[in-house]
Amino acid sequence: MPDRPAPAKLWKGKPEDWLLDELADVVDGNDDPELELDDVILSQRIAEMYRSAHPDELPGSVYFPELLRLQAELIKLQDWVVHRKEKVVILFEGRDSAGKGGVIKRITQRLNPRVVRTVALPAPSDRERSQWYFQRYVPHLPAGGEIVLFDRSWYNRAGVERVMGFADEDQVEQFFRDVPEFERMLVRSGIRVIKYWFSITDEEQQLRFLVRIHDPLKQWKLSPMDLQSRVRWEDYTKAKEEMFDRTNIPEAPWYIVEGNDKRRARLNCIAHLLSLIPCGEAPHEEIQLPERVYNADYERAVLPRELYVPERYPLAASPALAAAHQRRTPTSPEVPAELVRLVTERNPAPGTPGAGSPAPEPPVAPPSQGWRERIRSLMPRRRG
Repeated sequence: MPDRPAPAKLWKGKPEDWLLDELADVVDGNDDPELELDDVILSQRIAEMYRSAHPDELPGSVYFPELLRLQAELIKLQDWVVHRKEKVVILFEGRDSAGKGGVIKRITQRLNPRVVRTVALPAPSDRERSQWYFQRYVPHLPAGGEIVLFDRSWYNRAGVERVMGFADEDQVEQFFRDVPEFERMLVRSGIRVIKYWFSITDEEQQLRFLVRIHDPLKQWKLSPMDLQSRVRWEDYTKAKEEMFDRTNIPEAPWYIVEGNDKRRARLNCIAHLLSLIPCGEAPHEEIQLPERVYNADYERAVLPRELYVPERYPLAASPALAAAHQRRTPTSPEVPAELVRLVTERNPAPGTPGAGSPAPEPPVAPPSQGWRERIRSLMPRRRG
């Protein structure tokens, strides 16, 4: 019998090499390395107007490489949590449209969903309303080797339930007395409790709501509660201030993330999260790909064609397919007047009343510095 080849190793490079390969095609090809829809799903004109209202937004040449570097560090954190059987709970609270979902998406984007999971509970049922208030959250707490991200949490009682009248003042007062001890119990049981509040300005929330209203692919993000938050802005502010005052305990303090710049908010939050959990390197066994076992008696069966999904997008696209796509491509809708007015007020043209000095140019990589060199400069040096 001839010698069979040795099993192939899946990966022999360094983590920073993986990052370079991850960005090599997408960045050099002028594609979006984050593969997201958040900033490109709007009509082109609305997207341009939104960006004009944020002249100091972190440029992609800085944001995308740094995001990937932080996501690589999150993978190390995940491995360390699994190895040490750590238990981590992260609460994401804040104003509506402040960016909680965006940072949760970037945290979980490259992690194992069996280790890192997101909990976003719906409104409580009649049965849940009759339970101990914290009871519906307890089943979702992490076991050893898990990280749980709550997209809104038990702090609904101090925010939306209080402001919208779903909880009376006695229930709110009981919550404020119970929640510090509840979180201390979690910490004493070995759970790390981390609490983030995402903050945006009144004007920024108004702009984001208008964008969602006029973008059909984002309208699902708006609920009646979101619209009421505009009317009750000051009520939410008062509720937030009392919540901080009564629930900011040493065992589980609050951390506020400034969210007007989405990109900076995401990077700042992830970097801060990594700084709170000083994880080390988790041991890894070398992975080898086993040999394919061949059986001379086996013959693959021919499956009937009706079992297969029809190929509507063949490898070689026909002219007819391209013409059909052209017919289905919608034209850019007219930008709503209220959105034009709001953006103009926030970012007046130079020379008009209220126009300030032009925004400074954001830092970019030198022209002579390639993407690989740029990313490598952002990578932390590995310990020998």
